[in-house]
Parts: sequence; structure tokens; C-alpha cells
Amino acid sequence: MSGVIGSMRRTLLSCTSLVRHGLMVLGSTLVSATPGHADELAVLRKLSNFVTLNHQEFAALTTSLALLGFTVVAAILLMRTRARAAKSETRLRSDIQRLQIEADRYRALLFAEPQILISWAAGDNRPEISGDISLLMARDSQPQRILAFGTWLPPEPALQMDHAVDALREAGEGFLLNLTTSNGHAFEAMGRAVGGQAIVRIRELGGLRRELAETHLRHKALLEETEMLRGFAAAAPWPIWTKRAKDGLKGGLAYANAAYARATEAVSVADAIARDLELLDSAGRAEMDRALNDTAAFTARLPIVVGGERHLYDVHALNVEGGRAGIAIDASEATALREALVRMAEAHRRTLDQLSSGVAVFDGRRRLAFYNDSYRRLWDLDRTFLDNNPDDSSVLDRLRAARKLPEQPDFRVWKTKLHEAYRAVEPAKDTWYLPDGRTVSVVTTPNPEGGVTYLFDDVTESFDLARRFDGLIRVQRETLDNLAEAVAVFGSNGRAQLFNPTFAKMWRLSPEALQEQPHIETVEGWCKPLFDDSNIWRALREAITGIENRVEVRLKLERKDGSVLDCMTMPLPDGATMLTFQDITDTENVERALRERNEALETADQMKVDFVHHVSYELRSPLTTIIGFSHFLSDPVTGPLMPKQAEYLGYITASTNALLAIINNILDLATIDAGAMSLNLGSVDIRKTIEAAAEGIQDRLATDRIELKVDVDPTIGNFVGDERRVVQVLYNLLANAVGFSPHDSAITVSARRTEHSVVFSVTDSGPGIPPDVKDKVFDWFESHSNGSRHRGAGLGLSLVKSFVELHGGKVDVRSIVGKGTTVTCDFPIDQTAHRNAAE
Repeated sequence: MSGVIGSMRRTLLSCTSLVRHGLMVLGSTLVSATPGHADELAVLRKLSNFVTLNHQEFAALTTSLALLGFTVVAAILLMRTRARAAKSETRLRSDIQRLQIEADRYRALLFAEPQILISWAAGDNRPEISGDISLLMARDSQPQRILAFGTWLPPEPALQMDHAVDALREAGEGFLLNLTTSNGHAFEAMGRAVGGQAIVRIRELGGLRRELAETHLRHKALLEETEMLRGFAAAAPWPIWTKRAKDGLKGGLAYANAAYARATEAVSVADAIARDLELLDSAGRAEMDRALNDTAAFTARLPIVVGGERHLYDVHALNVEGGRAGIAIDASEATALREALVRMAEAHRRTLDQLSSGVAVFDGRRRLAFYNDSYRRLWDLDRTFLDNNPDDSSVLDRLRAARKLPEQPDFRVWKTKLHEAYRAVEPAKDTWYLPDGRTVSVVTTPNPEGGVTYLFDDVTESFDLARRFDGLIRVQRETLDNLAEAVAVFGSNGRAQLFNPTFAKMWRLSPEALQEQPHIETVEGWCKPLFDDSNIWRALREAITGIENRVEVRLKLERKDGSVLDCMTMPLPDGATMLTFQDITDTENVERALRERNEALETADQMKVDFVHHVSYELRSPLTTIIGFSHFLSDPVTGPLMPKQAEYLGYITASTNALLAIINNILDLATIDAGAMSLNLGSVDIRKTIEAAAEGIQDRLATDRIELKVDVDPTIGNFVGDERRVVQVLYNLLANAVGFSPHDSAITVSARRTEHSVVFSVTDSGPGIPPDVKDKVFDWFESHSNGSRHRGAGLGLSLVKSFVELHGGKVDVRSIVGKGTTVTCDFPIDQTAHRNAAE
């Protein structure tokens, strides 16, 4: 009996679950049915009266049936009588049969159309699959394969179905999906959680259901699109509005977004609509109305005042069903950018016009869009021709006709290759060698908007300079390699960049090792066996690697092998340093010998001066005594002399006077040479000075019958000097002139004043001074008679030069052999300036 009750209960639960699900599905059909299916609707309404389709009623039915079974079993057990049990069993069987009939009726109704039901009991992962699986796969397939959605759905819908089923089973979330299988059939999948079970129904969409589903989807998509457009319009930064039509005329504001409200200074969108605020001024609205009355759309750039400032807006409006719609896009920034772009383009044009390179821009149609004056002058093209925007081929043809393009065996092929630049991606560079001898560099650059920009540069001079530079480099290389000096160039990093064979030979280095660009410290290590002075090597390192105070450094290196090198560092403009070594061993030896000889000569000369000074001083004392006694003897007071004695005494007096003059001259020269002589400056009367000097030679003038001519301006005046030394200078010049002048000739002495000096000149008509003697006339003890009567110690002109130079003046000698000599002495007037300069 208990087995019968359990079987009955299980059957009852299964049937009620199936009935619940079937009625739920059919209930959804009632909602979407149309009046054309009245019969079907009537049946469904009767079924709905019999069984309530909501979940609570199914639960109540299940509970009632369970309680009924429990009551029957309890009655049977309590009565414990066969009769009662038999009667109850008969009645129960009758109820089960009735319920089974009802379940079959519901099942027949549920599966009246092809569909598949899949259900999962709570906590049970094993599904129950009912229905016609041939809708989705072969009849002999396993029903569980339906759950592998990827076997009958494309990947994306299969994934969507997996997620929907998982959400249904885990959270009870229902779903309704329209699916298209891999073979193109349309199905509807609906999932619901009913009575603790997750149930999925899959049925094919056909006929009216497909149309209803598609209509529903379109309606849903339309609603979504409408909401999206409303959201876009509300968030858009541009004013957007619609106006409703009213009796064929424009009506009030029907819709506006937040940007419209801000532009019209409304409190809100509702305020703008309620007050029917206008965005455009009356002229703009009139223009838009006229355009929309004639055409379906209106577009114009109109001024709109927003926030108290005038802006330009691109206004777009069109007629739509039920009114008009419009949008205003702020074009102020675009206008400003366009104007800035125009200004920038014009600035670029002006800049390109100033370039020395020829620039020509051809557009996408290969017509000349821009050229600068350098381009026109480079190719000597007519401005009118270029202003007519010729195409690229026409320009090339004209240049070819004028023989201004490179000679080509096939001009057509060459031009085609040149025009490949219009399809190129990267710039290309070429060099044209023109028939007139010019060389032109050509760069073709594709333009992003289409077309090509040509850049022409006359590189004739550059090529010529490059050739000459290469030649100069080769010459310099050969010159450097053949120099007797050792040369090495070190870069700013201290590494050897250049050297000549002499450098490697002088320091006994390997050329191959130097080719590796060793550092100066490495080179120093190689050279230390010959020279190890660390101070000099440190100075060389600092000169090569130093950054500041880059100056020339001269050094002398005395190497261990006995050779002497003259070293010099020369900073170069590029940061490098040139190091040169010159072997001056022989020069140093000769210089040392000459220096020693010069020192010996200077010592001998000093000894000579000292000797002369000493001897002159020692001779002067006895000579003064002789002169004194001569004067004493010639004095009548001492008594009369015989004629012969008087004659001898005259000879003695004349000779001693001459010897005293020579000794005095020697002493003066020695004093001047020692720098011990000082001048007794005062006012010197020029005329009296000349007369005093001339008085000392009057007897010689009379003896030799020589005339003295004096050429002095009576108003010549005075100058500052040592009068005694000036007289001594003039006396020596006159005595020298008398000695060289022949008998019956004339001597001229003159004086003239200039702005800064007084010039004395003494001219004779003697034999003149030969050129080989002229440079020696001022040396001590140099006396040349040159065939004249002159005899002397050779100290007169030496003394003249010393005294004049002591005054700050100069002496000049002009002489013509056979015609005479003129000696000029130039004394400065201002001795104070001379003394300051000397100090």
C-alpha cells in the first residue's frame, strides 16, 4: 500500500509541475495573441479557468493533492480493514487515473506546437529534457547534447545562452532570447524559475510569432535609440531644439537641451520651453523661415549673442514631421583657427619667398599651386606662365626646350620616373647636372593632401668647394707627411686622431699602434724611455685635455739620447690640440756656441771700453801738464824764444790740443755709453750756437780757402737743449765737412724750425760716402778719407749721433758719391715730453 501511495505522489508531483509550466508558457501566448486567433484564445481561456497559472496556485494545488494522498493513507491505516482499504484504493486509483488524464490533456496542449522543455530541480544538476529534440539536432542524438549550445548556435549566441542559463539556475533570473542557429533558423529561448525548478523552453519562431518578435525587437531598438538620442541631445554642448507645427506655420518651442537653455539665459530647459525663448535674432529667424518654406533644410553661419558676447554659429535646421528641428554649432573657434591658418600660410609663403632655395608646390592634379622667386630666377621662367598654374609636365617640357634640364637618352622615361614622387611615401633626393655647367640638388617631397613639393638648390659652388676642399686635404696630407717636424693631433677626448710619419719615427713608435687612436697617457708611456720628465708630460696632458685656458704652450725637451726638441701645443677650433716637435739639436749646439762667443765678445768689448776709458783718463793728466807748460813757455813773461823754439812750441801746442780733443771725445762717448752723462738743459740761441761752432774752424777755413755759408732765419729764435753739447755737435759736423771738402769750395750750414723740432743741416761738396761705408760712419774709430784730405780718429760722427740721441733727436745722412754729403740733426723743441717718455 505504501508503494502505491509513493508512486501516486511522484506521479502527481510530475504532472502538476508539467501543468504549471505549460500554463505559464501558454499564458504568455495569451498576451501576444491577435484577434485573428479567436478559437485558440477561447481554448486557452477555458484552460486558464481550470488551472490558475501563477506560481502560488500551482503550489497550492500540489499541496492539496499531497494532503489528499496523506489523508487517504492515514484513513486506510486507521481503519485497518480490507474493505475500507479496498474501497480507498479503488477511489485512489480512480483519482490517479483522472489526474493522469488531465495531465495528458495538459501535455497534449503544451506540446501542440514543436518545442523543447529543459528543467532542473533545486539542488539537482541532472536536467529533465522533454519535447521534440529534432528541432535542433538529429533524432538519434543524445538529448543532453542540447545543453552544448555551441553545437547548434554560433559562438556569441551560445555564450549568451550559457550565461543566461547559469544566472537562471544560480539566482533565479529569468530571460527571453531570440536566437538564430548556425543553419539560419530562428528560435525563442525563455527561462523562468517555477516551484523551486529552473525551466527553459525553446521553440521555433515562425509566421506570426516571428513577425511579432521582430516587431518587438524593432520597437525595443527604436526605444533604445530614442533614449540614446535624447541623452546625446541633452548632453551635447551645442544648442538643439525642435518646434512644433501650428496650422502650417511655425509653432512654439517643443524641445530644447541644456545648452539651448544656457545660450538663451533661461533658468532651466523647462523655463526656456515655457517662455518660448528664441536663440536667433529676428533677422536670422526670418532668413531661416524663408529658406525652410522653400526647401527642406537650412544651413547658414549666423551671429548669436551668448553670455553678452557675440559668437558665430553654424546653424542647421530642417523640416521634420510635425515641425522643425535645429542645431547651432559654435564656429568661433573654427573661424579663428581658419583665419590663423590663412595667416600662417601667408607667413609661410613670405618665408619661402625669402629662401635662396627654389620651391615649387604642385597639387594633387599636378598643377603648380605655389612657387617662390628663387624658383623663377633659378629656371628663368616667365612669371605670367607660372601664374597660370601650369601642370608639372608643361613646366618640364618648357625647361627641356630651353636646354635647362639634364640631357637624357629617353626623356619620357625620365619624366615618368620623376613623377613617381606623386605616388611615393618618402622624400627622394637627386642631383641634376645641367648643360650650362650648373649642378642642382633636387628634393621631391610628397604632400599629405596630395601633390609634390620640389626643392631646388644650386650646389654648383658647393660641389666646387667640396672638390677644392678634397684637393686641399690631400695636399695638406702630403705636406704633413713630408714635414721635417713631428706633428700629432689629439682630440678633446685625449686620443690621437692624426699623426705624420716623422712623429712616429722621432719617438720610435709603431704607426700601426698609433692608428688605434691611443690616449695621450698611453703615448706618454711609450715615449718615457726617451724622455721621462713628469712635469712636462703633465703640462702636455693638461694642454690636450683641458677645457678652459686653452693657450699655446712652448716647451723644450732634452731627451736621454742627447737630442733637443722644441715642442709646441696649438689649440684648434674644433676642440682638438695639435702637438708639434722639432729637432733643434744642431740649432741648439750652434746657438750655444754663438752665445758663448757673444759673451766673450761682450766681455772683450767691455774690457776695451774700460781700457780706453782708463787710458784716456791716464793720458789726460800728463797731457794737461804739457799743455800748461806750453802755454807758460809761450807767454812773453817767461822770456823771449828763438824763432825755431817758438815754431816747435807751436807744434807742441797744436798737437796737444788735438790730442786733448780726442781724449775728451773718447771720455764723452764712454760716459754716454755707460749711461752716466746728463744734459744741462737751458735756452739755446740757434744763431749764436752756429756762430760759436763756426768760430772754432775759422783758421782751417782760411787755410783751405773754403767758404762757409750760413742759412738761418733771423727770427728762428731759441729751443731747449744743452748749449755746450749742441755747439760740440755743430763743430764736429763743420770740422768733418772741412776735412772732406776740396780747396776753393763752400760749406753750407742751415737751421729751420718745424712744429715740433729744430733741424740743423751741414752740406759739403766732398767726394761723398760710398754705400758700403755709409752704415759704419757712426761707429767708433771708423775713419775713411775716400780720397780727401780728411784725417781723424773717427769719433766725430759717433759723438754727434750720441749727443743728438741724448736730446731725443735723430741724425740722418744723405750722400751722393762725387757730389757731396748732407748731415741733418733733428732736435725736439720740447725736452720735457722727451724726458717723460724716456722715464
